[in-house]
Amino acid sequence: MEKMLKVGIISSTHGVRGEVKVFPTTDDAKRFKNLKEVLLDTEKELCLLQIESVKFFKQFAILKFKGYDTLDDVQKFRGKSLFVTRENAVRLKKDEYFIADLIGMDVKSDDGLLCGKLKDVMQTGANDVYVIGLEDGRELLLPAIKECVLGISLEENEIRIHVLEGLLDE
Repeated sequence: MEKMLKVGIISSTHGVRGEVKVFPTTDDAKRFKNLKEVLLDTEKELCLLQIESVKFFKQFAILKFKGYDTLDDVQKFRGKSLFVTRENAVRLKKDEYFIADLIGMDVKSDDGLLCGKLKDVMQTGANDVYVIGLEDGRELLLPAIKECVLGISLEENEIRIHVLEGLLDE
């Protein structure tokens, strides 16, 4: 399991008082209101930043960090990712998982005919779609609905699936 979870990417600065525009990579951008700190990946190290204020503009969260009060202070943050520790992550409901925990899991079909690995999760709005790389080189796009995803075991690193007719044409 990942120790840190990505919550956003700093897309640009905002104004001249040290604020940054963050494109959320989390389901709910409003979660930034409850965060006290984030980790900035500078590509050399992780830097702990205290959040001073949060506001929202369109799909962006506008963050102000303590001690960073000018445009020049935050200019170097553009394009960098923001993370939270697992302790600061949102609490999941039953049968909810972090995408970062699912990527790379073994995938097995209920009939035993298909095996592969989860490569990606596409968020479409209606339901997520699992991108599964099959052992024979093909790729399966599987809707993450209860009829298709039979079970997920983080302990066993396995997702059990049922492939509906027509999803995988031979």
